[in-house]
Amino acid sequence: MTMVRAGVVPTRRAVLYGVLGIAVTVLVCAAIVSGFGLHRVFTGLLAGGIGGIALLVALFGRDAIVLTEGAIYRRTPWAESSIEWDRVVAGRFTLDDQARWSLALDLAGSDERHGELVLLSIPPVIRPVSGAYDLRKRNQVRQIREMLRHKHVPVTVLPEIAGALSTHWNIAPPTR
Repeated sequence: MTMVRAGVVPTRRAVLYGVLGIAVTVLVCAAIVSGFGLHRVFTGLLAGGIGGIALLVALFGRDAIVLTEGAIYRRTPWAESSIEWDRVVAGRFTLDDQARWSLALDLAGSDERHGELVLLSIPPVIRPVSGAYDLRKRNQVRQIREMLRHKHVPVTVLPEIAGALSTHWNIAPPTR
C-alpha cells in the first residue's frame, strides 16, 4: 500500500479554477488575434482552449488529499499540509448535506471545518458500475477502505450505504 488519492474540491475553488481556465482561453485568443489579425480567431480559440484545458487539468490534478503510509497530505495548487495518522479518530460513510454519500475522517485536535476531513463525496449508488466514473469511484472506495483497514481506523457505514455498495458494487461491508 503506497498511496491513495482522494479528496473533494470545494465548490468555490472549482468555480475559481473554471474562471481561471476561461480567462486563460480568452487571453490567449485575444493575444493571437491582436498579433496576427482578425482572420486568426479560430486559431486563437483553439490555442486558448488548449491552454485553458491544460490549466484546469493542472489545477484539479494538484488539488487532492493523498493518503500515504506516513501521513495524510492535503494539497492545493498553492500549498500542502500534512496530517499525522495518530490524529485520525475514526471514519464514517454517511449522507452529507446534499444527500450525497460522504466518506470522511474525524480528526482530533484539528482546525479543520467541523473537525473532519472529507475524502470522498459520491452520488448514491443505485445500479451496478455503468461507466468510467462509477468504476473510478468504486476503485477509490476500495482503496480508501483498504488503507483505513491497514491503519486500523474504525469506519462506521450506514446500513443502506453498506447494502447498496455490497449489492451493486460488490464491496463487502466492514467486518468489525
